[in-house]
Amino acid sequence: MGESDPHPPPPPRRISVHQALGGGAVADFLLWKRWCGATVVLVSASSFWFLFERAGYNLLSFVSNVVLLLVVILFLWAKSASILNRPLPPLPDMEISEETVVKAADVIRVWINYVLSVAREIAVGRNVKLFLKVAFGLWVASYIGSFFSFLTLVYIGVVLSLSVPVLYNKYQDHIDDKLRITHRVVLTQYKKIDDTILRKIPMPINMGKKSQ
Repeated sequence: MGESDPHPPPPPRRISVHQALGGGAVADFLLWKRWCGATVVLVSASSFWFLFERAGYNLLSFVSNVVLLLVVILFLWAKSASILNRPLPPLPDMEISEETVVKAADVIRVWINYVLSVAREIAVGRNVKLFLKVAFGLWVASYIGSFFSFLTLVYIGVVLSLSVPVLYNKYQDHIDDKLRITHRVVLTQYKKIDDTILRKIPMPINMGKKSQ
């Protein structure tokens, strides 16, 4: 009988889902470590989806009625407080800080630049592989969108974001094994397509090279 390997390969390192999600408040929220906030978001999303998708409420009318009700309550509260010598409504400073606006603008700028770079690579660089990937992704999005409304897609995204990280954190080893098998199968099929179709497509000569 052959001798067994005295140094077997180490098992794959287990990924910390909490660290992969940033390790902060967002990770605690998605992993239900702050179950109160996650429950509020899930219940609120479910209520909004039922009101607008099933009950047939109009979003503009609903928002207008809610804001009108809040304004009337605050107005009557402030008037009664001045008459009865009571404290005014405890409203916080309702303003957005410049730092928050700058951070949001930076995030939006990064995504816009990425989209523009992809568009330039397709239009100017004439990258056929990138064009096929983008076209396939847009076709998949259009196909899925034909079955669900935008509000339903947003609700599904909220439910998945609050369920997938928790399930993956609990069953990570089993899911990783299945993902490795799926990745090998997909990679094999992609190589076949790349060898039989994509590599036969003539690529344009880059005219932007510097002259020697």
